[in-house]
Amino acid sequence: MKNNQTFLLFLIFALGLLTLFINAPEFKLGKYKVGPNIILQKLHIEKPLIFREGLDLQGGVSLTFKADTKSVLKGNETAALESAKEIIERRVNLFGVSEPLVQTSKVGEDYRIIVELPGVTDVNSAISLIGSTAQLSFWERGASLSAETASTSAYPGLAAVLGAQPLKTSLSGSDLQKSSITFDQKTGQPQVQLKFSSIGAKKFADITKRNVGKPVAIVLDQEIISNPTVNEPILTGDAVISGSFTQEAAKALSTQLNAGALPLPLGILEQHVVGPTLGIDSLKKSLFAGILGFVVIVIFMVALYGRRGVVASIALTLYTLFNLSIFKLSSLTPFGITLTLAGIAGFILSIGMAVDANILIFERIKEEIKKGKSSEIATDEGFKRAWTSIRDSNVSTLITCFILYNFGTGVVRGFALVLAIGVLVSMFSAITVTRTILRYISH
Repeated sequence: MKNNQTFLLFLIFALGLLTLFINAPEFKLGKYKVGPNIILQKLHIEKPLIFREGLDLQGGVSLTFKADTKSVLKGNETAALESAKEIIERRVNLFGVSEPLVQTSKVGEDYRIIVELPGVTDVNSAISLIGSTAQLSFWERGASLSAETASTSAYPGLAAVLGAQPLKTSLSGSDLQKSSITFDQKTGQPQVQLKFSSIGAKKFADITKRNVGKPVAIVLDQEIISNPTVNEPILTGDAVISGSFTQEAAKALSTQLNAGALPLPLGILEQHVVGPTLGIDSLKKSLFAGILGFVVIVIFMVALYGRRGVVASIALTLYTLFNLSIFKLSSLTPFGITLTLAGIAGFILSIGMAVDANILIFERIKEEIKKGKSSEIATDEGFKRAWTSIRDSNVSTLITCFILYNFGTGVVRGFALVLAIGVLVSMFSAITVTRTILRYISH
């Protein structure tokens, strides 16, 4: 039994050191820089360990779009708006924006979509990324045109490129399976690679077979992106859009193509950049409140429970480090946790709930000691008797968090997620950390 307790104590100590290192800033040790991100770089992991911050903390762009529902059948406006919302969410997620807020509303007869993008400062790029329809089409030569006809054609640009009446093929963005960024091996210029579905691959093969030695124009939203000449039939279903792309432009185009076309046109109604100044001030005040609350709790626990209070304070410190490590480590995954002011409030609230668990345990231990039981037996009995109360109260909180996360939006979901993580970690902290240390010192 003593060996098991020693092993658990060593494991808790090692976890504490690991979480302390994860949360530590980069520092110099002699001539060398030391920090978690330095190690990640050595392991060739590109993503840095960071605390992802929401719009209210780091600033960003807030956009309000008005949806043009004229082309939508009467009664289908809400469905079309929800579809547009899902596509916008896919676009900004694929583009790498952390924790975007996308929500719909109706003001009078106007349908609107509100988008908040943390960390984005270029309003024009954000509008282009979200509002562009990204309609992809492929055009080939048709009948020959006279110079006069070409100049008055509905597609003068296409006619000039193809040298004949342009014909739109059946291949379109709906046949696209995947889009990604590649780089030209000769020039190093960014390109957008297209991978078509099985049906799209067959269409593309037919197009290239009948256009060997001829140009095929690739058009995005009525703009000619590329007009390569087909050298041989392409049967694999792969194509490359090349041009004078920057890496950012190629990434944006790839994102739009992967997300799909918007079901209705969007017009910008309102735009503004949210500065981080207000968020930083609020963050400082929240952190001060959290630190002050933590210190007061430690003083209270030590004054009320003596050495058990010291143990609870150690467990509470480890609990804080564990939570912060989870927030940081999540930035390496596709499910990164973004901290907002509401999320920080949830975290501070969970600290109080972690203390509640320790108070329940200690009061049970005191009751057992009053019955004349030894410190060791009273500790075991106190944990056993307090466990059901701790379990039931935490499960109730987790159910509430689940409801808030699934039916809430934006900061409400962030609050629910951070609170749920805090509750789960507090159960580990109270039952495992506090129990292990108390058992060790009571023997």
